[in-house]
Amino acid sequence: MITREGLRKALFKYYEDPLSSLFDSLGFTPNMVTLLGLVVVGIAAFFISIGNFWAGGIIVASGGALDLIDGGLARRKGLDSKFGAMFDSVADRLQEALVLLGLLIYYSLNNCIDNSVLPFKLFDGFDSCAFAQIITYTAFVGSIMVSYLRSRAEGLGIECKVGFMTRPERVAAIAIGLVIANWVPFVMIIVLIMLTVLGLFTTAQRLIHSAKQL
Repeated sequence: MITREGLRKALFKYYEDPLSSLFDSLGFTPNMVTLLGLVVVGIAAFFISIGNFWAGGIIVASGGALDLIDGGLARRKGLDSKFGAMFDSVADRLQEALVLLGLLIYYSLNNCIDNSVLPFKLFDGFDSCAFAQIITYTAFVGSIMVSYLRSRAEGLGIECKVGFMTRPERVAAIAIGLVIANWVPFVMIIVLIMLTVLGLFTTAQRLIHSAKQL
């Protein structure tokens, strides 16, 4: 059975370690890799905002993949630092915000055609583009709250990595959803609903965990 720990070990052996070595040989610092990932996701957000979901999804996955490299590179070069950890955390939040901003722009502007979001109307007067804007915002709230609960708990001395919808799962869901949504648009709405519901559920999990620890 594939476990998260087994997958993490495989990623380290076949991806993180060799790529960290490559970036080290190219003269990159961990913070440079973090900044590169942020720039890559910014490019993805542009493609998403103009409706090129396929390219956006691939680039989001590439930017997310770089997130595994900066930590490994820091350990390899002996450059672990509190500022580096803080910068990486800030960049992660900005990456998620940029991707969802790209979607919000797409759904808010003339790029959005009502029947391109959902293939049906839930009821008369239902504006699927407006619904997409709202659910994009709630997905952002769910994502940020998961990260905030971990940060706040760790500030109180509690390890808080519990929960179902953590950052790797969110990045994977968004990237895969974008690629599929290029041909089946309403899939992205399903992904955003999932990010909202499971994000808030994970927030509750972390709140309960923290309450028990305190």
